Parts: sequence; structure tokens; C-alpha cells
Amino acid sequence: MSKKQFKAESKKLLDMMINSIYTHKEIFLRELISNASDATDKLYFKSLTDSSINADKDKLTIRIDLNKEDRTIKISDHGIGMTAKELEQNLGTIAKSDSLDFKKANADNKDAGDIEVIGQFGVGFYSAFMVADKIEVVSKALGAEEAGIWTSSGADGYTIKPCQKDEVGTTVILHIKADTEDESYSEYLEQYRIRDLVKRYSDYIRYPIVMEMTSQVPDPDNEGEYITEINDETLNSMVPLWRKSKSEIKDEEYNEFYKSKFYDYRDPALVIHTKTEGQATFDALMFIPENAPMDFYSKEYEKGLQLYSNGVLIMDKCADLLPDYFSFVKGLVDSADLSLNISREVLQHDRQLKIIAKAIEKKIKNELAKMLANNREKYNRFFDTFGTNIKWGIYADYGMNKDNLKDLVMFKSSVGDDYTTLKEYVERMADSQEKIYYACGDNVDKIAMLPQCEAVKNKGYEILYFTDEVDEFAIQMLMEYDGKQFANICKDDLDLDTEAEKEAINKANEDAKDLLEKMKSYLSDEVKEVKFTNKLGSHAVCLSAEGFVSLEMAKVLSQMPGANDSVKAELVLEINSTHPIAEKLKVVDDDTLKKYTDILYNQARLIAGLPIDNPTRLADTVCDLM
Repeated sequence: MSKKQFKAESKKLLDMMINSIYTHKEIFLRELISNASDATDKLYFKSLTDSSINADKDKLTIRIDLNKEDRTIKISDHGIGMTAKELEQNLGTIAKSDSLDFKKANADNKDAGDIEVIGQFGVGFYSAFMVADKIEVVSKALGAEEAGIWTSSGADGYTIKPCQKDEVGTTVILHIKADTEDESYSEYLEQYRIRDLVKRYSDYIRYPIVMEMTSQVPDPDNEGEYITEINDETLNSMVPLWRKSKSEIKDEEYNEFYKSKFYDYRDPALVIHTKTEGQATFDALMFIPENAPMDFYSKEYEKGLQLYSNGVLIMDKCADLLPDYFSFVKGLVDSADLSLNISREVLQHDRQLKIIAKAIEKKIKNELAKMLANNREKYNRFFDTFGTNIKWGIYADYGMNKDNLKDLVMFKSSVGDDYTTLKEYVERMADSQEKIYYACGDNVDKIAMLPQCEAVKNKGYEILYFTDEVDEFAIQMLMEYDGKQFANICKDDLDLDTEAEKEAINKANEDAKDLLEKMKSYLSDEVKEVKFTNKLGSHAVCLSAEGFVSLEMAKVLSQMPGANDSVKAELVLEINSTHPIAEKLKVVDDDTLKKYTDILYNQARLIAGLPIDNPTRLADTVCDLM
């Protein structure tokens, strides 16, 4: 009997496939179990159209047997099996897949609806060479008189010869490599390691995966002592929760699944269970946590949903399924439509994946909108935890997602203590109000004390309070809502005056032109302008900004790594024209005016939350005047 060479690829290709394509050696078990499931599916499919075939689906199993002494793992199925010719076709040609051929051949068969062929490429079988230095495949095909055994020790080739096998089906025997200084292979001969791998990767294979398990149980004859029992145990649950109808699942089942799957001790804030058919067919089961994960704001946090193909785990965290602003969502997607490349671990970012990702994004957005409309208290708690993500979503990617997210953002405002949406703000606007007003600060209380707030509220206008660093950046990207532009009340172009008020303040500035220019000269380049204003109510002074960069934006930008002085707000010192200090400035001598200017400017910086360059000088100046 001569050794045959692999038909399609060279030793170099097989060596690359074994050592490079698969990141984790442990996935060999997933691949072989998936192949066994495929073979069982094929037999069951044929039994639907051929009454002579006895394939009781409830009795079809996949069996794993471990032998530490011989260092072997056996994976056996009662599937359709292979003839000697099929062994050569399917295992002698790398990347040849009998499962794929089967799927294509039965694409138009209406009875094939219950068949889920997992294997799309034959390459997965060869991942077993990562842990085995020799592989034997013993198989007897349905209707065949004789069985065959395929044997290979790697890229140097394989042999096929007849053998004895009573039952139809296939047994794959892996001869596990000896341990080395760098690698331990003996772990794959441990019962609990194999059980864990089955639970991780193949828990939802539709056939029972059975293995002998050893356990210690109380000795019925001797109290306090234990005896060893060896029993067959089914390692997989078989029925994925997400494939059940929502009407069959209780809230407690969802909650327990989430907590055990994603290691959270609290129930999820929201469960999203959806089945989509059409351009892409998939099941998705997603959860929004009650609290942010401990590492959520760290570099170590990885977003993504678990990705399954027909119940087989393909990827633990598929980041491409979630946009960054929904990175807090946990869950999984199960689809048979995904295109896979040479390995199941590396997905082609093809049209199907993008369609699924778009559908998931839309579903999450719609469920959050539904929560906002129907359970405001619950949505408020969600927004306290993850609202910053939604705001960043508006700002990111040059505002590409702003229209999808603008109705999900909320802010505190000058009306009441609760959050308000942009839609609610606009609905409360007076007919005469043309803009949406906002102010920025560290917290609501500090913003409410800003001098500019008094005048805006006196006009009867509501003010949105922006307390997150991202808020103003997001709003600048949004630009407008429902045709209403946003206006920062701390910008010098805030226009609240009547024509008469404008005329009066223009005259006040013209009459005090020399005084204001002198004060500007005392401050040198610190401010672009000093002027009188009528928008401060009872307050004496404030700082506003001219141009695109506001005071709050400048503060945020200055704190960023590598920040420089090139991005600064152009400050305007505004003095209340009706405050007694305005008249005082007109009658003091130049020396006193300079001190007053210094005090007013630093007072305005304090109010705006900006640092004072020389607090000692300010204190000395105040003491001198006192």
C-alpha cells in the first residue's frame, strides 16, 4: 500500500494552515464536532425521503472518548459516513468540503429546510494536526459493504485501506502529541477541559455530545466517605435560547442566561431578542447592562457580540457587529448566511456581515427609543450610565450618525430637575423663540449661577445645561434640531435684545469708547475686546467668547494630550451697563481704573471656571482698594 500525496496543496501550505491560520489550538474540537454534526444532518435528511433509512433523530449522538494511556481522543458519529473514494476526495484535498457540495446539490430541495450544514470549507479538519501527530479516520458510508480507514501524520501524505466497522458513521482518532517545554497537549486528554471546550464552542449543536465523566459521590454505605462513579454525560444543552420563540421564554430565563453568559451579578436593564429574515437571516439575543462593566472606560475593554453559525461559536467578540456608541451592548448573533474564508476565525467583511450589523444597529436604536417613550424612569437610569456614549456617537465620524441618535440624547435644563430631550425642549418653545439656548459648566448648579443665565431666563427662555465634555462638540456637529439652531448663551453674539435695547447698548459703548479701549490696553492680549452689555441681569461682569471656539471647548481642548496654545477662545470682557460698577469706572483715575480692570477680569475668569494666572496679585490689589 503506497502513501498518497495531498492533491491540492504542498507541505508548506499545510504547515502554514496548522501553525498560522488558527489562533487557538483548542478550536480543533469545535471543527471535528461540527463535521460530525454535518454528517448526522445528512443522514437525517436522506431519511426524510427514503423510508428504508432508520434515522431516529432523538437517538443520533456524537461521542467523545478519551484514553490517557494511549494519548488518543475519539470523536464518533452515527452520520452518513464516507466511502474510500469519498475519504480521498474529502480528506485528500485540502479545502475540499463535502458539506459544501451537499448544500449546493440540495439547494432547491424543499425538504432540506431542517438541515443546517455547518462546514463550509474542509480546512477545519486539518486544525486537528495542531494537537495530533497522527490522525485516523474510520468511516463506513450508508449502504456500503466495506469501511475504510484514512491515516495521515501530516503534510507528507496519507494512506487509505479497507477496515472492519459494523455501524454506519465516522470515528476520528487523534493521537495527541507529547508535551514539550513550550506546549502542553495533555490538557486535551482531561475530561473537564474537553467538557469546557464543548460548552464554549459547541453547546448548541443539535445532537447530544456524550462523554464518560468521572465524579465523586457520597458512599451510601459509609457516611462521610465518597466513591468514584463513571457515567455518560451529555455535555451540550443543544437548544439555543435565542432560537426559541419569545413567547416561550420567561424573564427569569433571559436574566439567568445573561448573568451566567456574561458574568454579571445583576439582571440586565434591557433584553433585545430578535429574528430577522430577508437579505440576511439571523437570530440575535442582546442585553444592555444595568451598570457599566468595570473596565468599560479602559483600553482593555473590547466591544463586540459573540458570533455563531448555526449554533457553533465562530468568534467570541465580533467588533464589526456593533458601532462604538453601542459598545456597551452584550449578546450574540447566530446566522447561517455569513461568508467565511479559509478559517472560521477570520470573517470576510462582506455584504452579509454589513447587512447584519446595520440591522442590529437599527434594532438597538429602536428598542432604546421605545424605552424612552414607554418607561422614562428606566431610560433615565440607562442614560445616566451610558448617555455619554450616545453623545459621542453624534460627534464621531463627522456626524454621520447624528440623525439616528439625536432623539436619544437628553440634558438637564433650567425647567425642572429631570432630563429633557431635544424634542421636548422644542415643543415647549414659545412661538417667538428662534433658537435652542444652552450653557456649559462642571455641573448644573454652577451653570445656573452664570450671569448670562439670568437674562436668558428673564426673557422666558429655557436653557439646556451641558455638563459633559462631549456635549458642546456633539451639538456643534448636530448644528440644528427641527430647524432650530443652537445658541451658546456665553458667546458674545447672543442676540436677545429688542431694537430699542440694541440701540441703547450701542450708544453706551460708543459714549465709553475711550474708557473701554483703555481697559483693553491694560489687559493686553488677554481679551479681544472690553464692552458694556445689557444681558447680565443683576450681575456685574462676565467673560464671553467670540468665534467658533467657546470657553468650554477651549477648556476641554487644553486638557487633551499634546495640547498647545494654538486653539484658544477669543475672550470678550463684558460689563453690565446698568450696574453701579459701570458708573464707577467712568470717574476713577487711571491707576485705580487699572486695578479695577484687573479685578473685574479675574472675577470674570472665576465665574467662567477659568484659572487665575496670579492669585497673589489679585489678592493684593483687592486689599489695596479696601
